[in-house]
Amino acid sequence: MNVIRFSDLCAQGKAKGQRVFIRADLNVPMSSPTLRCPPEGGSAALGRPGGDWDDVGAITEDTRIRASVPCIRMALDAGAAVMVTSHLGRPTEGEFKPADSLAPVARRLGELLGREVPLQQNWVDGVSVAPGQVVLLENCRVNKGEKKNDESLSRKIAALCDIYVNDAFGTAHRAEATTYGIAQFAPVACAGPLLAAEIDAITQALAHPRRPLVAIVAGSKVSTKLTILQSLAAKVDQLIVGGGIANTFMLAAGLPIGKSLAEADLVGEAKAVIDAMAARGAQVPIPTDVVTATEFKADAVATVKPAEAVAADDLILDIGPQTAERLAAQLMQAGTIVWNGPVGVFEMAPFENGTRTIAHAIADSPAFSIAGGGDTLAAIAKYGIEDKVGYISTGGGAFLEMLEGKTLPALDILQRRAAG
Repeated sequence: MNVIRFSDLCAQGKAKGQRVFIRADLNVPMSSPTLRCPPEGGSAALGRPGGDWDDVGAITEDTRIRASVPCIRMALDAGAAVMVTSHLGRPTEGEFKPADSLAPVARRLGELLGREVPLQQNWVDGVSVAPGQVVLLENCRVNKGEKKNDESLSRKIAALCDIYVNDAFGTAHRAEATTYGIAQFAPVACAGPLLAAEIDAITQALAHPRRPLVAIVAGSKVSTKLTILQSLAAKVDQLIVGGGIANTFMLAAGLPIGKSLAEADLVGEAKAVIDAMAARGAQVPIPTDVVTATEFKADAVATVKPAEAVAADDLILDIGPQTAERLAAQLMQAGTIVWNGPVGVFEMAPFENGTRTIAHAIADSPAFSIAGGGDTLAAIAKYGIEDKVGYISTGGGAFLEMLEGKTLPALDILQRRAAG
């Protein structure tokens, strides 16, 4: 994928003294604000009866902020005047509320950068920042027209900068004013290091993979990942399915699944994926043993049984140890692994063996591996294999859409700008 890279511009000295606008993904999870007794006259002055909000909430996990720091440091080191913005949560456009504020992000960013990071509101009509300085611009989704990619707003934002840098892969599947519109009108539009790394990793995994290429796609429903399964069926050598998706594929293979989560109306689609793979000499490994329970509870009695022996009142909550070891052996022989989704209810100890076995096999495999999706990242963290996965994607929806083979709007406009 041909895009202008911000790292190249910096290396060439083209960012020095320039106004650089970075669209980052700082949409971190936050705790709820707390209510305190107001100082005398406080709540009346703020127009909020009953007390003041003590804070806008606290950051509970800062991975996205830490991932955004290299791009900001790169711009500062290059001598640019740096503006950074992001969305946070789901604010109502034109109605700023304290809970929508990036103030906690500004504080955390300042700690990571070792300098104060001022937070500016009402920034669309102008930003004052000098070379070597950085300012965080308040929640961009509060601006009217942001989500609809309003041209007037996009042109105003583009006028703030000399170089636009998209470093927010997590929003690359959305055409918004700060992800798409600004890239149309800014003098230069390029990809930041985080976005460029995502492009390189997914291209390596899907466009130019080392074979065999193995994809793990798991989740509760086939319907939510059907297009991904269909797209991968034309590319991969093995397609490992897990969770409720595996149950639907087991039905398609004529196996009993008891009262397990599945989509019987999509058995035909599952069979079509199996047939498409088989026609290429590829395969969808179907579980030969499973872990069942009669209740969906962390303390439920877990029973390992052959796949054909699942009873009418059974819930399949994990792949069995035999299946897990067989899949682990296949992963050890892979050249490239794409992982999206745990293969069982790994949050519950009796049903985590499958996901744990798969996770450690990926970590130990010589294959290039790329992983993405919230539950997948949680499993990676739980089993402590972060440094053994080739690339961990920061994008949820964007990662899935790239797996589907879709063209992401924010990447498309960067490609077109690079082509002139």
